Amino acid sequence: MSEERFREAMEMAERFSVPGRITSIEENTVGHINRTYILTADDGRKYTLQRINSAVFPHPEDVMQNIKAVTEHLAEKYASLPDGWRRALSLMRTEDGKCCSVAGDGMYWRMYRYIDNVETFSKVTDEDVAYNHGNAIGKFQKDLSDLDASSLKTVLPLFHDMKTRFSQLRKAVESASEERLERAAGELSFLFENEERGCRISRLYSEGRLPARITHNDTKVNNVLFSPSGEGLCVIDLDTVMPGTVLFDTGDMIRTACNTADEDEKDAEKVAFSLGQYRALRDGYLEASSSFLTDDESSLIKESGRTMTEIVAVRFLTDYLSGDVYFRTAYPEHNLVRARAQIALMKSMDSQWRDF
Repeated sequence: MSEERFREAMEMAERFSVPGRITSIEENTVGHINRTYILTADDGRKYTLQRINSAVFPHPEDVMQNIKAVTEHLAEKYASLPDGWRRALSLMRTEDGKCCSVAGDGMYWRMYRYIDNVETFSKVTDEDVAYNHGNAIGKFQKDLSDLDASSLKTVLPLFHDMKTRFSQLRKAVESASEERLERAAGELSFLFENEERGCRISRLYSEGRLPARITHNDTKVNNVLFSPSGEGLCVIDLDTVMPGTVLFDTGDMIRTACNTADEDEKDAEKVAFSLGQYRALRDGYLEASSSFLTDDESSLIKESGRTMTEIVAVRFLTDYLSGDVYFRTAYPEHNLVRARAQIALMKSMDSQWRDF
């Protein structure tokens, strides 16, 4: 960490009210969106300090309003539990009682109490982790189901709207180079053939046939903290919490937890949908969430996995045709490879559809 960043982090840390004196700061480079630091105080407590990326979240005040509402609601739910503070993120307050601080350059900063003695996973590799992952997301949704979704701001409008994503794909086709269009011809054909089915969930939601609930919108396993015994303890990374359908969350959870290969696997033959991990994930999710789901929501869980896989494929292919302007790439065809992997996952789902 540079001296400049150290001074900046220390200056912002001093704006928050913590019991001890901050004695060390380490930069956490795992995430790709916000700038993150782990702070240690002289009483042994740790804190997570973050600078919100305003390029990704142009209205950080809305992000923080949502996080404050959600974390306070969850904290009240867990207040009677001995480890309640470990089951929801806790925002530290500034000296004047606010949940964030604005630096001189206009950037928003926040601080959480650090949750230690936990396990994290970058990928679901067995059915036990899948079950506990699904259970954690189901419990997160259930515990927020009595908080009015309309009280939250939409921080990323139309983020999971398939009609919008296909419109963006068509615009990318119009401006793409002939070379890239030729390379992506098969993928374009497959996605456009599946457009109507892919739009089903977002259409039902926009028509009001699926209830608006509070959704996380990034339900990968690395956004869950697990206890040493394997229980899903706390759902983190709440920047994208906003109103939506729970099927956005179940779909992305299924897409990421049941893929036997990496998201950018070059050999599509290695990409497969794990039926065993799906069943464990689904069972864990429903064990926690079935009491509040509607019949329509429950019946579309399986479809949500295919839908979210398709929407990500559309986004990767759109970026490839646009010249790789959104997703970070390591080589020229990286986004095309990613799109192909998502399509291969869809096809693997389809081949096992009757067995779900």
